[in-house]
Amino acid sequence: MTMTPDSSPRPARVFFDAILHPHRSLGRKGFRILMAAVILVNLAIAGIFVASGAWPVVPFCGLDVLVLWLAFRVNYRSARLYERVRLTDSDLTVQRVDWKKPERRWTFQPYWLRVTMDDPPQHESQVTLSSHGKSVIVGSFLSPDERAEFARSLRDALAAWRRTPCPPEPV
Repeated sequence: MTMTPDSSPRPARVFFDAILHPHRSLGRKGFRILMAAVILVNLAIAGIFVASGAWPVVPFCGLDVLVLWLAFRVNYRSARLYERVRLTDSDLTVQRVDWKKPERRWTFQPYWLRVTMDDPPQHESQVTLSSHGKSVIVGSFLSPDERAEFARSLRDALAAWRRTPCPPEPV
């Protein structure tokens, strides 16, 4: 909040606000269909082994279904990661939330902030925000094209912030 001359609080202007999530190509419905198909195939294979007299193989058919389910569970849990990049009148804040780590937050003064990324983007290219010896990599889970678009959008927002008639005084 900033104060206006009449001492009433004024909400901070937001120049940029992005929430970045890792991409997951298989949704909940697709996961259920996949698991149903795997279970049906495993039941058919187990039936063949039981009919052949090799009934000790049956528990292993259930074991691979369990392992596949656990792998997807870990994958979906890691998809809870997100990063929020927010540019307001006074600062640029990067917030990183991960399901297995405590929330992290970085704050930069936008006037001095540099946004760097390779052009053209390569697979290993990263979006780096840096200012006053402090830097953070953002959106490392995005595709190279998505990272390039994010960097471009953030640079445009910073340019708009710097063009405002009266940029806020640095704190």
